[in-house]
Amino acid sequence: AEHQHARYNPLRDDWVLVSAHRVKRPWQGQLEKPPPEDVPRWDPNNPLCPGATRANGEVNPQYEGTFVFPNDFPALQPDAPEPGDSDHPLFRAAAARGVCKVMCFHPWSDLTLPLMSLAEIRAVIDAWAELAVELGASYPWVQIFENKGAMMGCSNPHPHCQVWASSFLPNEACLEERTQRQHLSQHGVPMLLEYAEQEARRKERLVVENRDWLVVVPYWATWPYQTLLLPRRHVCRLQDLHEGERDSLASIMKRLLIKYDNLFEVSFPYSMGWHGAPTGPYLEEDCQHWQLHAHYYPPLLRSATVRKFMVGYEMLAQAQRDLTPEQAAERLRSLPEVHYKQRAE
Repeated sequence: AEHQHARYNPLRDDWVLVSAHRVKRPWQGQLEKPPPEDVPRWDPNNPLCPGATRANGEVNPQYEGTFVFPNDFPALQPDAPEPGDSDHPLFRAAAARGVCKVMCFHPWSDLTLPLMSLAEIRAVIDAWAELAVELGASYPWVQIFENKGAMMGCSNPHPHCQVWASSFLPNEACLEERTQRQHLSQHGVPMLLEYAEQEARRKERLVVENRDWLVVVPYWATWPYQTLLLPRRHVCRLQDLHEGERDSLASIMKRLLIKYDNLFEVSFPYSMGWHGAPTGPYLEEDCQHWQLHAHYYPPLLRSATVRKFMVGYEMLAQAQRDLTPEQAAERLRSLPEVHYKQRAE
């Protein structure tokens, strides 16, 4: 807790430098602006609102729950041409095809997941699973992710996420495919199933838990308040969750995200995403080494205005953090589970 040391991340097969004593240093760097509190519930100029016109001229329906539509500016398209042969091994290219979708969580722009009801969050989970099945029928990787807050590059305050399906396994998926397969081969148990059992017993990095799920600040966390959401039983893919697990997932997500918001009493920015066994052609293969999980990567470090920057040493050497995962977990764990905006109600 007081001296620098390195921790191994078995999921990524890399290391993070922990320098706990540095958290005491004064901050004279950039200060972020807190997110606006006066987001209108409906804005005809907001392209994600019901009834609004998007950039391509399409008009959104008057949706009342979740709403999924093709991304108007997709990073992946299904009919991209082959890049052609390379004339040198140092100048390789490969085909990259896919589809990109946007999913609105709710018709109101002034809501976020922690302020939504359990039934509304459960509807989001069901929509995620449906998309995972639909796109996973033909694509090997379906990446569900949410960028929340302008600090994480989100250009629209409306509650939404993105789903990108690709014809290839992205880098992070390839890493987790290799490390989880190797762990099962060497130890006879899925890595993250064993890890969840260990963290449930040790409790020092535990943030919240229920009968089906637990959230921890992982032992190898890079971001200050990074968390890992894990099922207690062996589950390969999001669509494999049964009804009770989906209900308890909605509950634990809400509890975690309320704690995030309560930490600095601000709508907490983060990037999150689901990782599970590959799909498409992998549906016919043995993927028992995989364990479903979600990563949450929030950038805030000391307050609503001071963030962690991944620069310098992190970009050129290896990841580094100032706050120990145990300290971060203790702070999150101790926070109330009633949202700060709703305490007076």
